[in-house]
Amino acid sequence: MTFSSKDFGKTKPQFEVQIPEKLIHKNVINKDSKDNRFSEERKHPVFVVDLPTKNLSMTVGGLDPSQTTNRHRHTYETVIYIIKGEGVTTVEGREVHWSAGDALYIPQWAWHHHRNKNSDSECVYLACENAPQMQNLGVAIREEAA
Repeated sequence: MTFSSKDFGKTKPQFEVQIPEKLIHKNVINKDSKDNRFSEERKHPVFVVDLPTKNLSMTVGGLDPSQTTNRHRHTYETVIYIIKGEGVTTVEGREVHWSAGDALYIPQWAWHHHRNKNSDSECVYLACENAPQMQNLGVAIREEAA
């Protein structure tokens, strides 16, 4: 349903709980999954948490030893929690060094890329983004550097 300014008075004063059928996504990190499209696009392991959120998304990702992601930017914000490993993220030219237990913020439309500093072990992180919200508004854009 789409609302315009004339419909302001139709906004319900209270919410009604709508419980979706799916409340859990078991075995998120399934490396044997046939749907590895997201990892292939990102060029590093990324597992989408498949839950019926309308405003937030969550992924579990990783960087192989010494791996660097492509430089990219997007119109949605990202908060990343580092579960394992250490590395550096460059945000608009500014280097931010991180390790397990740290949280990292990526602002909207900021050019950035991530690098695993360790040549022996992978990094694992949890990323939360407001991408679905931006998609629902029709303004979610992701751009890779040439």
